[in-house]
Amino acid sequence: MSIDLTLIWALLIATAVLLYVMMDGFDLGVGILFPAEVARADRDVMVNSVAPVWDGNETWLVLGGGGLFAVFPLAYATIFPALYMPLILMLLALVFRGVAFEMRFRARTPAGETWWDRAFSWGSFAAAFLQGVCLGAIVQGIRVEGRAYAGGWWDWLTPFSVLTGIALVVGYGLLGACWLVWKTDGALQARCRNYARVLGFATLGFIAVISVMMVIQSPAFRERWLTLPNMLYAAPVPVLVALLAWRFHRALGKGEDVVPFLCALGFFVLSYIGLGISMWPMIVPPSITIWQAATHPSSQLFLLVGAAVLVPVILVYTGYVYWIFRGKVRHGEGYH
Repeated sequence: MSIDLTLIWALLIATAVLLYVMMDGFDLGVGILFPAEVARADRDVMVNSVAPVWDGNETWLVLGGGGLFAVFPLAYATIFPALYMPLILMLLALVFRGVAFEMRFRARTPAGETWWDRAFSWGSFAAAFLQGVCLGAIVQGIRVEGRAYAGGWWDWLTPFSVLTGIALVVGYGLLGACWLVWKTDGALQARCRNYARVLGFATLGFIAVISVMMVIQSPAFRERWLTLPNMLYAAPVPVLVALLAWRFHRALGKGEDVVPFLCALGFFVLSYIGLGISMWPMIVPPSITIWQAATHPSSQLFLLVGAAVLVPVILVYTGYVYWIFRGKVRHGEGYH
C-alpha cells in the first residue's frame, strides 16, 4: 500500500494553521479587549499573561506559510497574488503589535505609553480582521486560468470577506476574554467573564450566519451539507457546536476558569472541521485540488523528514513554556 504524501502534508499544514489560529488567536484577542480596560495596572496584567508565549504561538504561522510554499507551490503562487494587499497589511500589523509588547513598558512618558498601547490594540484588531478577510476571500473562490491567478487587485474585498473579518475579530476577542478568565482573578477576571458571555453569543451568531451564507453561495457546499448521505456525515459538527455552547455558558455561570477557554477553542476546532468538510479536497477553491497543487513526491518526502524533526521540537518547546508560565498572573507580576 502506497503512502499518500500529499494527503499527509495537507493535514500537517492544516493542523499548523489551526494551531496558529487557536494559540495566536487568544493573544490577539487580548489586544482586541484592550480598549475595554483603561487602568494601566489591568493592561499590564493582560499583556503579561501572553508576553511569554505570543512569539512562540506565531511559529505555527511560519510553518504553515513555509509548508505551503515548499509543498504546494501552485497554491502558494495562486493564493498570494490574490491576497497580496491584506497579507502585507496583516504582517505589518503583527510587526507593530510585536514591537509594542516591549516598548509599552519602556515608554518614558504617558503619551508614549498611550501610543504603544494603541499600536498593540490596533495591530491586534487589524491582524485579526485581515486574517478573516483572507479566509473569506479563499472560501468564496479565487479565479484561476491555467496555472495563474486571473482575478483583479481588489477581488479579495467583498461583503462576505468583510463579514468573515468582523467574525474573526469577535471570535479572537472571545478567546482573549476566556484566556483572561483563566489567567487572572479579582475584578479583571469578573469583567472578562462578562465579555466572554457577550462575545460567546456573538461568535455563535456569526458561525450560524456565515455557515448559511456559504451554503447559499456555493452549490458544492450545499451538496456537502444538505444532501444524503453527506448530511449524515456532516451533522455531528453543528450538534457538537450546540452542546459546546451549552457547556460554555454553564461554565461561565458556575464561575469555572479553564472550561470556558477550552469550549471557546472547541468552537474554532469545530468551525475549522466544518470548513474542511465544505472545501475538501480543494486547496484553491473552486478549481485546484491538493494533488494538483503539490510538488513532486520526492520533494515531499525530503521535506517530511525535516518536518518530522522540527514539529516535535516546536511542540516540546511550546508545552515547556506554557508549563513554566502556568498559573494566575496578578498585579505587579511579570518578567518586565
